[in-house]
Amino acid sequence: MRTITPKDKPLAEFHNLLLTAIAPRPICFASTIDANGNPNLSPFSFFNVFGSNPTTLIFSPARRVRDNTIKHTLENVLATKEVVINVVNYAMVQQMSLASCEYPKGVNEFVKSGFTPLASECIKPFRVKESPVQFECVVRDVIETGTEGGAGNLIICEIVMMHIADDVMTATGQIDQHKIDLVARAGSDWYVRASQGLFEVPKPNRNLGMGVDQLPDEIRLSKILTGNNIGMLANEQVLPDADSIEVFKRMNKDLQKIHLDFKDDEHGLRNALHHMAHQYLEQGKVVDGWKILLSK
Repeated sequence: MRTITPKDKPLAEFHNLLLTAIAPRPICFASTIDANGNPNLSPFSFFNVFGSNPTTLIFSPARRVRDNTIKHTLENVLATKEVVINVVNYAMVQQMSLASCEYPKGVNEFVKSGFTPLASECIKPFRVKESPVQFECVVRDVIETGTEGGAGNLIICEIVMMHIADDVMTATGQIDQHKIDLVARAGSDWYVRASQGLFEVPKPNRNLGMGVDQLPDEIRLSKILTGNNIGMLANEQVLPDADSIEVFKRMNKDLQKIHLDFKDDEHGLRNALHHMAHQYLEQGKVVDGWKILLSK
């Protein structure tokens, strides 16, 4: 067995060992506002419930390991003492991952990730409409565990109102664990789907994905592409060029057939391309999915 003293390892390396050893971890998808009312949305996996009377949820926006800076969420919580904690299920995991991109302060992650802001009833931060359970919380305390990179900031929250989607409830008023379909965070690119096991979500681009707001309306508003599909497409920074799209089209007989079958039917062609792109995206082939969508 390997024995490690934390101080003997480079911080980033030990941090990664911690996240892969202590897993899966529930995800706190935290919605806050700054002192000027600008929304912010970001996920954290240092999170859990610690009591029901009083209700106590704790999450920690740790100081960044690479440069010892703090997160916008922490700044907002210190300024307003309010936060909405939204749970994350499988249907929204790709968009949630996109929201973790470190966009500049003032950028609205609701817009970038394509989530719908929903007014809270007791506090100012917005809820995420797509989340099956949302907790409106007031912040009772913030405990700083250190001042160096990697140090935690324990945000101790009390629930003032809980919202549960009807479609995840049983007839007896309980939350059905299959219907809610929660996901949790593991190490590296790994997540856990409670009902099925491990799956991967590539980390968002450090250069920032384009965001859902930059997608063409016919893609962003597609009735065929899922929220996860949209999140994957919007996490790309650079789109395939015309030459690579044409090469892909020449090499793919199924795509050629779609264009031939629907050459006089614009609506039918769009739907067929969206169905094909959906199949590729479900296999994690994001660049190919873009090539299909842009092959018109």
